[in-house]
Amino acid sequence: MFSIKCGTTAFALFLVGISSAIAQSGKTHSSQSQPIGATTHAQERWADRTLKHLTLEEKIGQMIEVRGIMGYYNSQDPAFQQLISDIRKYHLGAVHLSVNTDGPLLLRTEPYEAAMTTNLLQQESHSKVPLIFSVDFERGPSMRLTSFEAFPQPMAFGATHNPAYVEQYAKIVAEESRALGIDWNFYPIADVQINPENPIINTRSFGEDPQEVSSMVTAYIRGSHEGGMLTALKHFPGHGDTDTDSHLNLARVNAPLERLNTVELPPFKAGIQAGSDSVMIAHVAFPALEPDPTKIATTSRQVVSGLLREQLGFKGVIVSDAMEMKGLTKLYPEGGGNAAGRAAVDTVKAGQDLLELPSDLDGTFNGLLQAVKSGEILRAQIDASVRRLLLVKARAGLDARGQHLVDLNKVQYSVGKPSSYALAQEVADHAVTLVRDDNHMLPLHRGEPKPILVVIFVSDAHGDDGRVLEREIRSRIQGATVIYVDRRSAAVEAEGIAALASRAQHVIAAVYSVSQPGPAEVAATSASGLAAQGSAGILKNILDTAGDKTVVLALGSPYSILNFPSIRSYLCTYSWVPTSERSAAKALFGEIPIQGKLPVTLPGIANRGDGIEKEAGTSANAMINQ
Repeated sequence: MFSIKCGTTAFALFLVGISSAIAQSGKTHSSQSQPIGATTHAQERWADRTLKHLTLEEKIGQMIEVRGIMGYYNSQDPAFQQLISDIRKYHLGAVHLSVNTDGPLLLRTEPYEAAMTTNLLQQESHSKVPLIFSVDFERGPSMRLTSFEAFPQPMAFGATHNPAYVEQYAKIVAEESRALGIDWNFYPIADVQINPENPIINTRSFGEDPQEVSSMVTAYIRGSHEGGMLTALKHFPGHGDTDTDSHLNLARVNAPLERLNTVELPPFKAGIQAGSDSVMIAHVAFPALEPDPTKIATTSRQVVSGLLREQLGFKGVIVSDAMEMKGLTKLYPEGGGNAAGRAAVDTVKAGQDLLELPSDLDGTFNGLLQAVKSGEILRAQIDASVRRLLLVKARAGLDARGQHLVDLNKVQYSVGKPSSYALAQEVADHAVTLVRDDNHMLPLHRGEPKPILVVIFVSDAHGDDGRVLEREIRSRIQGATVIYVDRRSAAVEAEGIAALASRAQHVIAAVYSVSQPGPAEVAATSASGLAAQGSAGILKNILDTAGDKTVVLALGSPYSILNFPSIRSYLCTYSWVPTSERSAAKALFGEIPIQGKLPVTLPGIANRGDGIEKEAGTSANAMINQ
């Protein structure tokens, strides 16, 4: 990772300088990227011609992707120089872009800095083949960049049951990303979320119905290609039924083959049929597909080459999940040998084309190089993988030298359009789902003169979560009492909250329950504050003593109610972004119709497709069952 902060004036001068240099070189391309269609004969000829001119070392470099941090860099910054040195030394073909972190917080950067990053790395790589830049924009660029609309989690799209929203969203993300020089989104997630205990997929999935997930995946690929961006189905053959985060430990799906064929695999089949450019393999064990206990899907030739390549007929690029994740590295403990190299060799032998984020770059590169020279990996397999990688670069427009830099002056015409903000809010509004309203609390009334208590359960009481929700509620009820609770403050706040809850006219309990990847990619918020016993105890006490006048908002995972089945009024947004916070407030006060339907089952509580409908400004409701 690398990043250097600078003053506003210095950064502005740098942008002017690089923009001028790019303009003079005539090597920019329009921010309006061309749609991605079928591979052309010209692209195939370019791939074949380029492949012939690459050395073995250069071919192996094309198969490795390292992390790059979007931001401002001084040209003499040691971390920046190290990245450039790695790109040149190992002939790297791809960079996965993210941002720096501060503990659990993502330090989001600006669009111009992101565009400058891709231009600068592209220029400094001095490669025979242009770099390709990938990202994890599961919720769009707002995950890592400022000045973008905040789309909600994928499960919120699932609650709208409207694939047209997904297609529009995908096109927006593609157009914005390509304006910054980013070519490839490692998305959509084709995992079917069927395990309520899943700590890592959860709201990152569209839902639990394979057919509906398939339609959402297909819509995303269609929209992304319309906007000119490559896609990656993940996490093959399915991460939706795990109870372990593969970033942190070994994960397993013990389902029989029949279940895999009817639940996990259909969305991947649909995505392949829709033309996804790549498929990402999960660091998950599947005994029904690979009986060898020492192998996971990543290193299983039966899964990668047998099932995906041969049985399903996938012809595009096969990408590993991050090679630094514990779900893989724990199978290759350090013991004096080249553990990273051995993992890389096994992954390539299984049939994968691109290795994302190796834990040891030098070990990975030299491990693969020696395996090819010794004959353990055939040169023909390396050639086939590199050809596939060259073809996706060609599909993204990286086959024409001199047209792989973006024009910084055109960024403002593609990023953060008002229409994009409006769509994000519309999706969030339509996703809001009322699971229970047994105490008939909704809608609340503006200007309520009697005391209202708002308790916001978050992972960090000093973070951003809840701030927009608080402002929205205070704008409607100026006298509301708002208290933030996290694992550190729970013991201190418990007694005071209990007293306030007993006197309040209404209680709003907002639970930020968030499923996120582990340390390999620290997210803006981590696990719900309710994981701490003190926070859970506060909510339980509120429900026991004031349940008849309490509404619980699930801003994130809808499964929170499973731990608190006595909740009488339960509203889900499936996401915690500011857009969803606004939707929650509008729904609470009857300003929008509530029309979302659960995309997952809440065992013992509600079925997929359930949801109480309310018209705006009314208290009438009707349970709509699947």
